[in-house]
Amino acid sequence: MRQRSLIAITATLAAGALTLTACGSRDEDGGGSSDSGNGGTTVVIGVDAPLTGDLSALGLGIKNSVDLAAKTANKEKYVEGITFKVEALDDQGQASVGQQNATKLVANDDVLGVVGPLNSSVGESMQKVFDQAKLVEVSPANTNPALTQGVNWQKEKVRPYKSYFRTATTDAIQGPFAAQYVYNDAKKTKVFVIDDKKTYGAGLAATFTEEFKKLGGKVVGTEHINPDSKDFNAVATKVKNSGADVVYYGGEYPQAGPLSKQIKEAGAKIPLVGGDGIYSADFIKLAGEAGAGDLATSVGAPVETLPSAKEFVANYKAGGYKEDYEAYGGYSYDSAWAIIEAVKKVVEDNGGKLPDDARSKVVDAMQNVSFDGVTGKVSFDEFGDATNKQLTVYTVKDGDWATVKSGTFTG
Repeated sequence: MRQRSLIAITATLAAGALTLTACGSRDEDGGGSSDSGNGGTTVVIGVDAPLTGDLSALGLGIKNSVDLAAKTANKEKYVEGITFKVEALDDQGQASVGQQNATKLVANDDVLGVVGPLNSSVGESMQKVFDQAKLVEVSPANTNPALTQGVNWQKEKVRPYKSYFRTATTDAIQGPFAAQYVYNDAKKTKVFVIDDKKTYGAGLAATFTEEFKKLGGKVVGTEHINPDSKDFNAVATKVKNSGADVVYYGGEYPQAGPLSKQIKEAGAKIPLVGGDGIYSADFIKLAGEAGAGDLATSVGAPVETLPSAKEFVANYKAGGYKEDYEAYGGYSYDSAWAIIEAVKKVVEDNGGKLPDDARSKVVDAMQNVSFDGVTGKVSFDEFGDATNKQLTVYTVKDGDWATVKSGTFTG
């Protein structure tokens, strides 16, 4: 967020509601639809996230935060002659649905940028669709390194898609950061590693494991679980019998909460550690009292502690949204604002209107976007990755997440 005067987003706004724009055809100048009601041009920011289902707490936080960014830009008249609207689509956390949503967003000529998705596996399914259409995508939450650095990123980094960016740091940093904390700070030396076999979870578990072993830790067991299951008693028994003093889980909170609870019930009174996928209030609800002492890493610093985020937090509250902004709210706002900044650059460079090739121009402009955002400095490296590499360790304490340590991975 650029540092500017506080904007009062009043509680009369529909709580969390998004205004869906009509998919009007672009005008002869390629300037988007001109039915915004004020004689200006409508630009749509698409959102793809799980708005229903197990992961909806995170998805709704993403949607609401993008909505707030669009409303803020409109209130400020930040891009002269442009009215921003939002079209939010529900991917249900499923790659196939995400790909369908990508096709739908591409078909709406007014869409000049998309924020999302939440899941790396969904992001993987959408990238090619967006790239072929030269439509920029900025994820606030995808952390799998391959999305920006190619499948062989550990040996040779090659950017697969020019149109893909993210404001979240990657698991190439998050996994090792967690391993360093667990081994060096928490003094845990024997880990049982579990993942959900999905792109995000398996990748995160792999980078954690590599660093943990490098530090001198021992992996005393590994297991893959079914992400559609909630019965983990067999795995919990294996954990108990392994002698592990910590469990690392690569996956998301709908499974992590019950898994933690069942591990404790099996007699292994050891902490479960996970990544940003478990950093949600819903994890604590699902784990119950057994979650006390469990740990999670998440991208960036706690939004509530950042001076740069005070305006966002105040405006989100004033906006009357029913759902919390959750772990990715600040990053979602910054992702949307990055699109707004890119559109502003393209419009200004073209004499105050959108060019015929606005989508490709926005992709080009995104590479050089740089501003002071909710989460700190927002800019992108040559791979489209966030230059902000900060991470935080949280622990469950007194029924809430409490900050333990913030910093960056030192490899």
